[in-house]
Amino acid sequence: MELSPDIKAALIEFQRNEITEYHVYSRLAKKASDSNKKLLEKIALDENNHYERLKEISGTEVKPNRILVFWYLFLAKVLGMTFALKLMEQNEQRAEESYSRIVSKVEEAREILQEEFEHENALVQMIDEERINYIGSMVLGLNDALVELTGALAGLTLALRNTRLIAIAGLITGLAASLSMAASEYLSTKSESTNRDPIRASIYTGFIYALTVVVLVLPYFIITGYFTALAITLLLATLVVLAFSFFVSVVQDKSFSKLFLEMLLISFGVAFVTFLIGFALRKIFNIEV
Repeated sequence: MELSPDIKAALIEFQRNEITEYHVYSRLAKKASDSNKKLLEKIALDENNHYERLKEISGTEVKPNRILVFWYLFLAKVLGMTFALKLMEQNEQRAEESYSRIVSKVEEAREILQEEFEHENALVQMIDEERINYIGSMVLGLNDALVELTGALAGLTLALRNTRLIAIAGLITGLAASLSMAASEYLSTKSESTNRDPIRASIYTGFIYALTVVVLVLPYFIITGYFTALAITLLLATLVVLAFSFFVSVVQDKSFSKLFLEMLLISFGVAFVTFLIGFALRKIFNIEV
């Protein structure tokens, strides 16, 4: 089959994606548990099969993108295999528009593309990873920490106007709340009819809560200006919401913008209300620090 230069270029790029994903799935399969190992090996085999079929059409040998292989393996190690693989598949879906030029000319490419966006995506959904099973606990810990601590710090900033006092009060309040939240999650999970382990659920909740507390309180230990510290804390809260919303949107196939705006509005809304409460209490009790 005679291919035009632009069709061949798009076909080769399609090939490169397939062989790149083959290497990612193969490398992850070597380190995976038994249940995920067979699944990853199956997907890797599919990817390699797609690559070979495309190579027959293009007549060109293509090397994988080593940078992308390293990047997705790094993401899998840091943020989890499910996140890395779903992000990789989502990025490939975004390339569907460029691939549509191929399928209109090459019928076999249409079949491969259909398999790629249906069969393999379904297999990725079947991957079992502990941290994804406890994502509800992580969301609970993060949401509560953001809502409660941004509000508390805003109120303390107006009431105390001393960064060291605000930092200590916020840290004590936050860490105590993280322990309380972990205990509550333990009892809640234990009472549910679920296969989640109550101890692990409580650890995920408490850890994410405590980590968020440290991040939000940190500016008050470093900066002497309390309004500046509050502004940086709110900026950090925004970045935390941004990062976590993106993570959840990828692993749970949800709308990123909806998650981000919802979490941000709740956190900042509570912070604004408690800021006003702190101002009112300062005036009512004539607090001078």
